[in-house]
Amino acid sequence: MDTNSDLSNKPSVEELVEKYANGEIKAYEIEKHVNPNKAAEIRLKGLEKKYNKRFDNLKVYSILPQNCGPNIENMIGAIQVPLGIAGPVKIKGEYSIGEFHIPLSTTEGTLVASVNRGCSVINKSGGAKVVILKSGQTRSVLFKSKSVIESKKFVDWVKENIDLLKKEAKAEERFIEIDDIETFILGTTVWLRLIANTNDAMGMNMVTIAGKRIGDYISENYSDIEFVSESGNMCIDKKPSALTMIKGRGKKVSAEVMIPNKVIEKYLKTTAEKLIDLNYRKNMLGSAMSGSLGYNAHFANIVAAMFLATGQDMAHTVDGSIGFTTIEKVDDGVLFGVTISSLQVGTVGGGTGVATQKECLDLLGVAGPGEPTGDNSKKLAEIVATAVLAGEISLLGAQAAKHLTRAHLKHNR
Repeated sequence: MDTNSDLSNKPSVEELVEKYANGEIKAYEIEKHVNPNKAAEIRLKGLEKKYNKRFDNLKVYSILPQNCGPNIENMIGAIQVPLGIAGPVKIKGEYSIGEFHIPLSTTEGTLVASVNRGCSVINKSGGAKVVILKSGQTRSVLFKSKSVIESKKFVDWVKENIDLLKKEAKAEERFIEIDDIETFILGTTVWLRLIANTNDAMGMNMVTIAGKRIGDYISENYSDIEFVSESGNMCIDKKPSALTMIKGRGKKVSAEVMIPNKVIEKYLKTTAEKLIDLNYRKNMLGSAMSGSLGYNAHFANIVAAMFLATGQDMAHTVDGSIGFTTIEKVDDGVLFGVTISSLQVGTVGGGTGVATQKECLDLLGVAGPGEPTGDNSKKLAEIVATAVLAGEISLLGAQAAKHLTRAHLKHNR
């Protein structure tokens, strides 16, 4: 009898739609009555009823709400962003060797075509060479002391007990290793900046949890300091930062290609001298004059399009925009390079498990965890860096040849 009573009292889909439209039930409460797939449908129908509108396209998607629990709350549908392909492009990296097609998700006309042209130039020049300069996720743990003298004493204690703190940070987590703990003092404020190997995960959540463990341990074992927060903005996360530009964060990557004069003249319609001069005056002087930390033409364009396609955290496009484009004269052309200070990429966790993004990772041959050294995430970083290189080659070539506006008029209007 109790079971039958429970079933009879269970609200119908129509009742839930009505209650949500009228504000009698909150968005997150709908899952108490139905599964996540049906809950998304109910929320969208409730919005249609409340605002007397139809949202026919938001309800058309292939990903399942029941599989998106770690990625979204109060799901009502999906935004479809066009996905294009550039390449293939030849890469000779430490982790990526061969030819790769580049998935780019964007609504900006000419972007895929531009990267595709850059890939062609790289191929005609023998392929890109790529290296990972540094790999390590960071999180800064924030503390407050009673005086600068106490701050200094605390930092000395941390240095004496660094191995113990590293062990405490790891605890039962198998996929993280704390490589170093840097210390910073500003009066009564102290930061411990953790640098961690998070293998194939981008690892922000992992290193944040590690920071909380360290903060709690210090609170229990060091009485003259106050644990303020597991994140203290010395990481630095999702914000432009000189510290990130200099020290790197996540994956610091460089990609380069030697482009012969004949390729520059035939395919970029310009000269080595004009490319070098443009890069100097635009990317170096222009960026310095404006106070920019991005000494490049448009790293963020390619980083954002690849991040969206492969399930990365889109806010880390900010970090990916920081870096340098360099063009140097060589005997028969130019050595064209990019150095990206912070590529926050992973192949497990976060949005990488969403079905469409997972397929793009599979296209690149990096889906899921690789070897314990984090080889898949490093391979992905090398491919992203090569795509960025292609984008810089094409855009600077178009600007040097005065073709940029013509290209946008052709593709965008």
